[in-house]
Amino acid sequence: MIELEGVPELIDPVMVAAFEGWNDAGDAASAAVAHLHREWQGKVFAALDAEDYYDFQVNRPTVFLEDGVRKVTWPTTRLSVVRIEDSDGKGRRRDLVLVRGIEPSMRWRSFCNEILGFAHELGVEMLVVLGALLGDTPHTRPVPVSGVTSDTDLATRMDLEESRYEGPTGIVGILQEACTHAGVPAVSLWAAVPHYVSQPPNPKASLALLNRLEDLLGIRVPQGELTEDARAWQLGVDQLAAEDSEVAEYVQTLEEARDTADLPEASGDAIAREFERYLRRRDPQTDTGRTWPRLPKESRDPKDAGADPSDGPEADGGR
Repeated sequence: MIELEGVPELIDPVMVAAFEGWNDAGDAASAAVAHLHREWQGKVFAALDAEDYYDFQVNRPTVFLEDGVRKVTWPTTRLSVVRIEDSDGKGRRRDLVLVRGIEPSMRWRSFCNEILGFAHELGVEMLVVLGALLGDTPHTRPVPVSGVTSDTDLATRMDLEESRYEGPTGIVGILQEACTHAGVPAVSLWAAVPHYVSQPPNPKASLALLNRLEDLLGIRVPQGELTEDARAWQLGVDQLAAEDSEVAEYVQTLEEARDTADLPEASGDAIAREFERYLRRRDPQTDTGRTWPRLPKESRDPKDAGADPSDGPEADGGR
C-alpha cells in the first residue's frame, strides 16, 4: 500500500523521470530533472527503499557530517512534486512529478511497478523518461534529441518516433515497456552526447532535453544559469579541441557529416519547433496547440504492469 501523505491533489500531472548510470551519458538527463526540481523548488514526498533495489558494493552510500553529527546518504530513487503556477504564459497551473535516482541493480520489474504505483495514485496522465547516449555528434552543433514511444497513437498525436530498437536495454527501456503493459502513455527523450567528450557534466545536452520537453508538454521551463553553463561548456571543449590537431580534424569531419544530414530538415520541422519555442518565450499569448491523450484512471492500474516487460519490443534505451 502506497501512502502519499502531504501531497496535494495534482493538476494535470505528468511524471518526468531520469536515472543515473547507463542511460545518462554526461549526466545530462539526471541533471535536467535536477534543474526542474531546483528551479521550481520541488518537494520530495517519497523515496524507494534502497535495500530493495541497490547493490551497495556497486553504488556505495556516502557519509557526511552535519552539525558535527555523522550521517549516511543511501543511493536510492526519490520522487518530488513541483507546481508550475504559469505553465504556458496564460496563467495555467499544472504539476510535474519528478523521479530522480540511480538505475537499480536488481528487481527491475518490481522497481517499475512501484514507480507506476505512484503514477496511478497521483493520477499521472503521461510519463516522460529522459535519457542520454554517446553518439558520433560534434559538440559545435545543436544537440540531437529524439522522442520515442511504443504507442502508435501517441506517436501520431505528438510527432514522435515509434520504437524499433532491438538489443540490450537499460531501466529507461524497461520502464517504458512497463508503461505500455499498464496502459500508461509513455515517451522517452534521448539526447546524443559527443563520445569524445563524454565526462559529466554536459549542460548543453541537459538544456537540449529541457527544450524538447518544453515542446512536448507545451510549457515554459526557466533556464536559470543553464544557458550560460552550456556556452561555457562549449567554449571549454572548443579550446581543448584547438590544442589537438587530430581532435580538431575529427570534429570537422563530424561537422561536415552532420551538416549534410541536416540539410533536408533546415527548412522543415526543426525551424518550426524553434520558432514555436521563440514565440512561447516572447509572447505569453502564443498557444502551440500541443495536446496529449487523457487516460481514465481505471485503465492505468499498475497491476496491469505485472507482465514481464521483456516480452515486448525494447524501447530505444538500449544504446
